[in-house]
Amino acid sequence: MEDKKSEDFYIRLKEQLQITTVWPSNYLYKFIVLTEIEKIQQIHSIFDNAGAVIESKKSKNGKYTSVSITVNLKNPDEVIKKYKEVGEIPGVISL
Repeated sequence: MEDKKSEDFYIRLKEQLQITTVWPSNYLYKFIVLTEIEKIQQIHSIFDNAGAVIESKKSKNGKYTSVSITVNLKNPDEVIKKYKEVGEIPGVISL
């Protein structure tokens, strides 16, 4: 069931991105993750060599870290590919 739900999400996202954005374009990803260096590094590694600007900010109590990534991508398919790659990391919430 989860796979069907996420496929529908990606189909809608792709349609929205095609309508609202002129490609290539900068895209802003936002993720929330437990403050674990390993998980944060995994997210960083997905965007290595992509010319991404990555900002991390810990929550007030330090338990969670928000990771904002701005990267220039060619098309909506590239946007979705990165979401799926980050989605493989357990415990990461995409906003």
